[in-house]
Amino acid sequence: MTRLTGRALRLTVLVGENDIWHHRPLYSEIVHRAREAGLAGASVFRGVEGFGASSLIHTSRLLSLSEDLPVAVVIVDTEERVRAFLPRLDELVTEGLVTLDACEVIRYVGREGAG
Repeated sequence: MTRLTGRALRLTVLVGENDIWHHRPLYSEIVHRAREAGLAGASVFRGVEGFGASSLIHTSRLLSLSEDLPVAVVIVDTEERVRAFLPRLDELVTEGLVTLDACEVIRYVGREGAG
């Protein structure tokens, strides 16, 4: 059973839903690499509206034709493990935003036999 409590680091990677890495969605590649690296977990959140460096607004509103919505991949683990993972993102994220935030984990208990 995996446990994580106390001080931690939150890694957030903001990319476009349509960003691809070798025929796979970029967000999916990030999640798979995080798993391979043994990080505590990763979640992907799809935005409903946003803009980035291009200043183009992407939205999920019905009348909009935009499909490239913002996607956030969020990973929380110890600072050491998150920082060790950062070089793996260098080759993947050529456009987007990567942020780190100190956080406190109140409760994280992984499932037994997960994997």
